Amino acid sequence: MKIAITGATGFVGSRLIERLQADGHQVIALTRAPQQAQQILPPSNFPNLEIVAYTPTESGDWQQVISGCDGVVNLAGEPIAESRWTAAHKQVILESRQVGTQKIVEAIAQANPKPSVLVSASAIGYYGTSETATFDETSAPGDDFLAEVCQAWETEAQKVKQSGVRLVIIRIGIVLGMGGAIAKMLPPFKLFAGGPIGTGKQWFSWIHREDLVNLILQALTRSDLEGTFNATAPNPVRMAELSTTLGQVLNRPSWLPVPSFALEALLGDGAKVVLEGQQVLPKRTQASGFEYQYPTLKQALTEFLP
Repeated sequence: MKIAITGATGFVGSRLIERLQADGHQVIALTRAPQQAQQILPPSNFPNLEIVAYTPTESGDWQQVISGCDGVVNLAGEPIAESRWTAAHKQVILESRQVGTQKIVEAIAQANPKPSVLVSASAIGYYGTSETATFDETSAPGDDFLAEVCQAWETEAQKVKQSGVRLVIIRIGIVLGMGGAIAKMLPPFKLFAGGPIGTGKQWFSWIHREDLVNLILQALTRSDLEGTFNATAPNPVRMAELSTTLGQVLNRPSWLPVPSFALEALLGDGAKVVLEGQQVLPKRTQASGFEYQYPTLKQALTEFLP
């Protein structure tokens, strides 16, 4: 296959490229920073990789590379939980997904021949937050900022169907692996000062990075998969259980909580990604026959933590 990927140098995209490369597929990495991409994905290690510079929110010559691709994976988006949500930053978060997806769909519409499938990322933020509700792929969207972003993101992706292209939307939970969210939680634990963030009652719906990559690969190759799938493990946990399990795996204490106000002081509204959560179940994903390598949190953490 020949696959074009946005967000190619990220935590998920880089691993997806490694897997595609190992299976002998051709990959086009669309990136805003081609020189950085060559360091992360050196040509000597990735002979079947072509790195193409692009501006995600602008039309351009880069769109021509979509012609002849078998599939497109759209993972690009401004990080959500790493900066304060100023009005300007919220606009960047929205446009990087909404307009970025619009330009990918535009490129697919112009392509000749067209890819057969678009696998487009979304997020479980689509459902809003709750300590008591349970959400699956049939649940209604929430009404907060992240839910609005996800709806706008998915609305643009849906337009690819007008070109006769199969669409798979993957609503991604917190991705676990060596890096990502867990990397930010490790330093306090290693200093024997780890513990739950906030009340500890909020839900933490997660997925191991390998399971997410496997789900994306299935979406690319299985013509019967179409529509929306939750990329979460079947066993979400509350934040307190995450901290306890992390402490067990690291052989460190996990009793010292991180107060909510400390995170809010750092991230403002962006802290709600961590302080509020949602219990998301992958009912449609499991019904499709997808098999998880890491269905429980302890299995997932043990795989990559020392």
